[in-house]
Amino acid sequence: MIVLFFILFFLLKNSFAIKQKADLLIYHCTIYTVDTRFSTAEAMVIKDGKILAVGKQAPLENTYEVKEKLDAQGKFIYPGFIDAHAHFVGYGLSLQQVYLTATSSWEEVLLKVKAFATNNKNGWIRGRGWDQNDWALKEFPSNEQLTALFPDRPVVLERIDGHAAIANKKALDIAGIKAGDKIVGGEIEVKQTSPGENFLPTLTGILIDNAVELVAAKIPPTSPDQFKKALQAAQNNCFAVGLTTIDDCGLNYTDVENIQALQASGILKIRLYVMLSDDKKNYDYLEKKGIIKTARLHVRSFKVYGDGALGSRGACLLQPYNDKPGHTGFLLSKPAHFDSVANWIVQRGFQMCTHAIGDSGNRTILHIYAKYLKGKNDLRWRIEHAQVINKNDFTIFGDNSIVPSVQPTHATSDMYWAAERLGNDRIKEAYAYKQLLKQNGWIPLGTDFPVEDISTFKTFYAAVVRKDAKGWPANGYQTENALTRKEALMGMTIWAAKANFEEMEKGSLEKGKLADFVILDADIMKTSPEKLLHITVLKTFLAGEKVYEKK
Repeated sequence: MIVLFFILFFLLKNSFAIKQKADLLIYHCTIYTVDTRFSTAEAMVIKDGKILAVGKQAPLENTYEVKEKLDAQGKFIYPGFIDAHAHFVGYGLSLQQVYLTATSSWEEVLLKVKAFATNNKNGWIRGRGWDQNDWALKEFPSNEQLTALFPDRPVVLERIDGHAAIANKKALDIAGIKAGDKIVGGEIEVKQTSPGENFLPTLTGILIDNAVELVAAKIPPTSPDQFKKALQAAQNNCFAVGLTTIDDCGLNYTDVENIQALQASGILKIRLYVMLSDDKKNYDYLEKKGIIKTARLHVRSFKVYGDGALGSRGACLLQPYNDKPGHTGFLLSKPAHFDSVANWIVQRGFQMCTHAIGDSGNRTILHIYAKYLKGKNDLRWRIEHAQVINKNDFTIFGDNSIVPSVQPTHATSDMYWAAERLGNDRIKEAYAYKQLLKQNGWIPLGTDFPVEDISTFKTFYAAVVRKDAKGWPANGYQTENALTRKEALMGMTIWAAKANFEEMEKGSLEKGKLADFVILDADIMKTSPEKLLHITVLKTFLAGEKVYEKK
């Protein structure tokens, strides 16, 4: 009788146990937590923007009293995707310009610019996205027709990679650029107008790398209203593809202050990891402020620019370009500059992130990093792109804990012509993501948008399948360097968070971490390769708040 009494007592006690309060229970789903065991779950509880628990539905319902329940209807949940290398502000501003991506000829570019000008009648005409490698005539255009169309209005159109542009005569005149002008780390292209001894150099309008800034510096600054609208549009598009954190690579401190104001007002919700551009005023700013860390903004690193891009032949190579004998590209600054920046940054504990594409550009930066990092460390200095690496230089990454930050869609965008630039031997050490992954055992992935599409699924597909959207090439592109699905997902979540010193707060769905997650209509880990690009984001949540839902 006494035994029965105690049994009844404990049963009654447990039945009336006070449940813990929570805001949201999500259930009836497959949750990829991306924790250290890469475990899955079927339900998740959230309170005050953070995860309280992840596990099975019944125990969670018995433990928590929630304000709201969400039946995920058997769909698939992943940590919010993190783009480890992009240009968020630049992308937003590009949405207000002429969209030139996927144009098939210079003539098509001109038609698009003309149509844009009809509806945008005042001020500079700006555009971005053309790529001569997509045209039948794979050569840089010349600006005569552009000048004829717009003799009195300045026009500047950036190549897709942002490392080259074409400007009309009005824009060149405003910038004071003349034929024969030289610039370190850039090129002002000219052509010969008369043969033989009467050589008369004439500007073509093509500006490469640092030369682009000569014109860009003359463009009137963006108004506060334009800035706000640009970032709102960019944010909406990012949420729609499941992105919850963006690494914005290369802003000025004034952009940071404008971002802070928009975040404080509630207009801008997306989380941003900002790298300040290589500029004295930015170094002075962060030295005075120290690391900036709020719930939605993190500033602790600097974006340095090692060399140019492969598509515009500005990437710095150890040997000449295969399709342009005698030309090796160039560094955008002298090595002494990179060395002095590294010395300044290491003394203050900030993070150095350097754009490097060519094997010479990468070697230069890797050796400077190694000089100051001196072996294994946790400073997480990054090489952005790490696109072409000499076979003797891969181990420098691992020996010095240097993080290769790569963008898989660069491989599938460049694969049509990259071998023409590099030759059949050198191409084998390009876009070598698996080799780079082996150096530290982890690798962050990004897109470099607007250079590439913002699509998270294109990143995943390019990393794993190594084909274009049409399934070419049939056997994949240099598939020895493809990543597994698990590696690709980690590169877009927990490893991207780690590259930002944020792996303890995001990148996986675990107790105590931010409730940033995405619900997909299909399982990215099991869907057949040909269907990966058709997966849809159904909902995106940031700090437990639904910020996007597919209509």
